[in-house]
Amino acid sequence: MRPERGLPCEAEAEERVSRGAMAAGGLSRSERKAAERVRRLREEQQRERLRQVSRILRKAAAERSAEEGRLLAESADLVTELQGRSRRREGLKRRQEEVCDDPEELRGKVRELASAVRNAKYLVVYTGAGISTAASIPDYRGPNGVWTLLQKGRSVSAADLSEAEPTLTHMSITRLHEQKLVQHVVSQNCDGLHLRSGLPRTAISELHGNMYIEVCTSCVPNREYVRVFDVTERTALHRHQTGRTCHKCGTQLRDTIVHFGERGTLGQPLNWEAATEAASRADTILCLGSSLKVLKKYPRLWCMTKPPSRRPKLYIVNLQWTPKDDWAALKLHGKCDDVMRLLMAELGLEIPAYSRWQDPIFSLATPLRAGEEGSHSRKSLCRSREEAPPGDRGAPLSSAPILGGWFGRGCTKRTKKKKVT
Repeated sequence: MRPERGLPCEAEAEERVSRGAMAAGGLSRSERKAAERVRRLREEQQRERLRQVSRILRKAAAERSAEEGRLLAESADLVTELQGRSRRREGLKRRQEEVCDDPEELRGKVRELASAVRNAKYLVVYTGAGISTAASIPDYRGPNGVWTLLQKGRSVSAADLSEAEPTLTHMSITRLHEQKLVQHVVSQNCDGLHLRSGLPRTAISELHGNMYIEVCTSCVPNREYVRVFDVTERTALHRHQTGRTCHKCGTQLRDTIVHFGERGTLGQPLNWEAATEAASRADTILCLGSSLKVLKKYPRLWCMTKPPSRRPKLYIVNLQWTPKDDWAALKLHGKCDDVMRLLMAELGLEIPAYSRWQDPIFSLATPLRAGEEGSHSRKSLCRSREEAPPGDRGAPLSSAPILGGWFGRGCTKRTKKKKVT
């Protein structure tokens, strides 16, 4: 590369400053200022060269002038760096794209998956936000996901979460467990829909908590309170007290949510012990609706201490790329409900319909004590519209941002603030 005009003088100035510093044992104020000016000028010239090369690279080769061609030849390192940046951007964009398999191809993959489910000795299911999108609960990294919207500086809003009900995928998993085809479910979701689908508590590990459960950590063992409303209204990242107290010891109750950047320490509903044991025993793992960008950080869920030949076979159902795709025996690009509908038909199993009258949460729930009725403003679950309080009946779905708790301040803190001009 030819030297930039004026750089030799600056280099000499820099060298003189350096020699002066060595001779004097330090730099005087004027020498420091001179050195800073030289450094800033050099950086600005490098930035300008980068901008020039970038503009030239955006042109078609046939449209570049001879002078521009010489500049690219002299800036080989910059060209390599900019081309590398472009490839990384394109790769990231492709990873964020949602891809759907052709219907015939998807059916063929489902037949292969059904065979794996039948032959599995110990099948564990890992679930992510993608299995709840059919219940109008947004995912995180999809085109309209929470993190995707926040990165674009847009607000996050959702329908009233009390209106969400277990999806076809939730109910299919419950039936597979009843048929002893699935042994354990490990979920990243906080929406409580696995519990409400009828899956036994012992068969679920809700690694990031459950929005319907608050606990007393002073009681031994921890005392759980299942509620019929979202308990996270007053909670957020590193702030977990719900405003209610333990019926036995009077200690402040806390939610069970594990926010990004936190480490889950509660026994239930996280149930890490069961999740770890299930992963160690699994010969097959089915991942449904998860980007796996968080789950991949938990080595004990992937049996990484075992040699590759002894690790569980991995099957992934997701529309987007995941960091475990290369490890998968089979990757199915499709919506979870579509895949599970085909799978259950292939297995000859009927998918049970969800019924609020049979929702286990109502039998598990602890009622509020006198004086606690005003401790929350979230809409409560009801078995029917007739049971709803007068103010709740027929209430339209809210499109206002959900504030607080697992779907609120824990993530809206990342929202980009617009500058006031």
